[in-house]
Amino acid sequence: MILVTGGAGYIGSHTCVELLNAGKEIVVLDNFANSSRKSLERVLQISRKPFAVVEGDIRDQAVLEKTLKDFGCTAVIHFAGLKSVLESVNSPLDYYDNNVIGSHRLLRAMQTSGVKRMIFSSSATVYGDPKFLPYTEDHPLNPVNPYGRTKLIVEEMLRDLSASDPTWSIGILRYFNPIGAHESGLIGEDPKGVPNNLLPFVAQVAVGRRERLNIWGNDYDTADGTGVRDYIHVVDLAQGHVAALKSLEQTGCFALNLGTGRGNSVLEVVKAFEQASGKPIPYDMRPRRSGDIASCYAATDRATRYLGGWRATRDIETMCRDHWRWQSQNPNGYAG
Repeated sequence: MILVTGGAGYIGSHTCVELLNAGKEIVVLDNFANSSRKSLERVLQISRKPFAVVEGDIRDQAVLEKTLKDFGCTAVIHFAGLKSVLESVNSPLDYYDNNVIGSHRLLRAMQTSGVKRMIFSSSATVYGDPKFLPYTEDHPLNPVNPYGRTKLIVEEMLRDLSASDPTWSIGILRYFNPIGAHESGLIGEDPKGVPNNLLPFVAQVAVGRRERLNIWGNDYDTADGTGVRDYIHVVDLAQGHVAALKSLEQTGCFALNLGTGRGNSVLEVVKAFEQASGKPIPYDMRPRRSGDIASCYAATDRATRYLGGWRATRDIETMCRDHWRWQSQNPNGYAG
């Protein structure tokens, strides 16, 4: 049995589908602060395989210990956490409380329960400004915002824990830019309030929820002047977690990039989404935002070696088509 914290969220729900498709038994723990119960109803609809759901907070160690014990869990995939860079700058204590203290309580509960296998949802934000590209896993770690620092602190906790007790098996997965949705259109990204990431905003413009897109900076040293990022299909990302579970059969702690190894500019993504949706995406060019970088993309060779040949296979056109299918079928997200 695998405990999936934050399993009702965007990446969590897609990973639940892939775990169930792979024949795994799961229990989802979520406080639904940033997610919807409907996503889990849709997971059941897609997979047709029942699973347990516990409403609880990762800062509640007693609930964590009870869940691990009652369901006989043998591994944890840890998604639960806050994830907005801008919000983390404005409310840093909320991020340290939820992401760092919550992860500490989860590790304590696992230690008490004798569960020593974990996959942790980290982020490419731990790297900070690029010293070189592509980012390899050995790139210096120097996050430039509170969100990234919370991820790095948890990574360091995990490395220290593994060094102190070599019977732990820990996989740290550093995501680049997840986009897209399940091909059914039943689950997808449903941000609360104004989207912080590019594609949800583009999709909401296409569906009529927002008037125009702001593109922040068109004078970067890139092919078209707009920022370049490594976008990975959320289903590829979810399948990477299933592959990572197999790597936990060996003890130790490893960190891997999950990306495509290539970058797309903001304008390339906008054009691909216009093609996928058949809708124009009006936009305004704005000055660069402080802290944004020109390019960011992953080196993925190590992930392919560690994860039994896993690699991201879906291209930007597929990502946009799947994201549009979700948004057009669910114009108001799960609330609709």
